[in-house]
Amino acid sequence: MKTYKQQDLAKMNDRDRARFVNCLSGFKSANVIGTRDRHQQNNLAMISSVVHLGSNPPLLGFVMRPQSVTRHTWENIEESGVYTINQVNENFFRQAHQTSARYPRETSEFEACGLTPEFVDGFHAPYVAESSLRIGMQQVEIIPIQHNDTALIVGEVRWVEVKEEAVKSDGFIDIESLGTMTISGLDGYHRTQRAARLSYAKPDEELSELDAEGEPKD
Repeated sequence: MKTYKQQDLAKMNDRDRARFVNCLSGFKSANVIGTRDRHQQNNLAMISSVVHLGSNPPLLGFVMRPQSVTRHTWENIEESGVYTINQVNENFFRQAHQTSARYPRETSEFEACGLTPEFVDGFHAPYVAESSLRIGMQQVEIIPIQHNDTALIVGEVRWVEVKEEAVKSDGFIDIESLGTMTISGLDGYHRTQRAARLSYAKPDEELSELDAEGEPKD
């Protein structure tokens, strides 16, 4: 094992340090955030920080990077109050990664990266047609993280579209069957292989393995 102290990280060049530190949290979710401004300009941004915050009400959060440069996604969410979260799958992860390029405001990442914007009736923000799991979100809170000028964007789930066969009888979504990718660092994309589903953990019971439907295996 090699030890990296705080001063060692400080000596790294900016890009190498960013890659190194971004790997420390392990595998992360791969999503693109869809927004639209008041001029009907669509925007799409790669985000690897989406996290579950609660189930009742259903809340998800993600971190936006500093506003030292223009962040179209952040601005559009503040303006419209809605956005979509679209899981990235193996069929379009390259296009999703390309959305992280700094396109000018007048350029839609959907068009520039070869992805298809579609809409749920009455919902302002576009979703990604190529995604097999997309979520309509209502922004409820923006929590500043003053230490590095980022913010946690908190939203409530308004609708979900997912392939029906991926949703099991106990509510478990088999996202692996959707080809969902995961991310390591800034640019590592991975396919997944489920090791097991396990029973609800209790202090006085031994764990058992479950099948895909959530039933005990024989």
